[in-house]
Amino acid sequence: MDAHEVNRVRAALALYVADVFASVPRKDQRAKGDCYLRGLMLDGRRKSIQAMAARLPDGNEQNLQQFVNQSTWDPVPVQRRICERMLPLIAPMAWVIDDVSVPKDGRMSVAVAPQYCGALGKRANCQVAVSVHAATDTASCPLQWRLFLPREWEADSARRTAARVPPEAGHREKWRLALDMLDTLADWGMRPPVVVADAAYGTNAHLRAALADRGIDYVLAIRADVTAHPLDAQPEAPDRNGPIGCWPQPRYRQPAPSAAALAAALAPQAFTTVSWRQGTRGELRSRFAALRVRPAGKAVERPIRAAASSGQGWWDGVLPDCWLLVEWPQEAEAPTDYWLSNLPADTRIADLVRLAKVRWRIEHDYRELKHGLGLDHFEGRSWPGWHHHVTLVTAAHAFPTEQRLAPKVPGPGSLSTRSSTPSRTS
Repeated sequence: MDAHEVNRVRAALALYVADVFASVPRKDQRAKGDCYLRGLMLDGRRKSIQAMAARLPDGNEQNLQQFVNQSTWDPVPVQRRICERMLPLIAPMAWVIDDVSVPKDGRMSVAVAPQYCGALGKRANCQVAVSVHAATDTASCPLQWRLFLPREWEADSARRTAARVPPEAGHREKWRLALDMLDTLADWGMRPPVVVADAAYGTNAHLRAALADRGIDYVLAIRADVTAHPLDAQPEAPDRNGPIGCWPQPRYRQPAPSAAALAAALAPQAFTTVSWRQGTRGELRSRFAALRVRPAGKAVERPIRAAASSGQGWWDGVLPDCWLLVEWPQEAEAPTDYWLSNLPADTRIADLVRLAKVRWRIEHDYRELKHGLGLDHFEGRSWPGWHHHVTLVTAAHAFPTEQRLAPKVPGPGSLSTRSSTPSRTS
């Protein structure tokens, strides 16, 4: 936005700030929040505090620095209110789990470490954050963020103290951070229609099992080497060796083939052309096949065997079945993408494809959050400062989305999603 556009919507922005930042106790802090949001939304190549303060007529660099880096206001109620406003407007077809990396110099910025940096496509010094977004083909919004704390930060008391990392914050795998966010949103009465993620998450059998345990449907990309038995494969128990001893447990006698092998074994007519949305150059379409399979591997079997051995029932050795979705474009020599989904067996292939492909919208989010709203321009080093900044960037992203979807949005007294969405089940 330029200054003229911001002034035109200034009244709407003031009402938005009053509602979203209602939990911030002091009036002057809320005013700084309004100022920071305008700085993020104004045109300008750099969205650091110094650059924004120079562009704003009421910008005060010291005040904005204090508001973001030193102030103790709690970002969580702000995040919750953004979710309460945005979920009914977007009416998402899915929630998308993803992560974003920000290259950093030095070693004192919170959670920075040498690790894979998607922004650079290689291992580099960076921060990584995991996020959950509500998405449709036409709109999306971040709902939650978690900063990934590398293992080397757990015992580095000097850096933790300097960055003001709270004692309870430790290293957690990215897939666990994703579950933490889903649990937080569930505690707020917000449940996903379906969860979607790329192969970095979907290949993890522990994540798939945790989603299923929570009663959450998913369509998750997987690597081609993930193994699964055909639906009709049956486990067999060998004969008992003598009159004494335990009865052998049933198990699959043939190794489970990979997703790539299962796809290669399909007849050409198993693939059908499916379109999923309109792109800038016309309708997007490709060839897909969907078949029922039984994902295999120790990570899949271990919790089932543990439940059976703890007295929760005898296991007959049959693994749960789900969808394997395969994309094989007409011009490709082999399948290019694979997904697993626990959606019902009567789900249409067109619905599976549309959900699998909705992840494109999050790349749009990240471009806007980074290049338009300064997600990666934060120059502070502290844990509180980072969480304040990403909350403010999320608010700045939500406001124009809200104006585009519904110019007359509900006020502070509106019903939240808590009143209409069931709570999480364990």
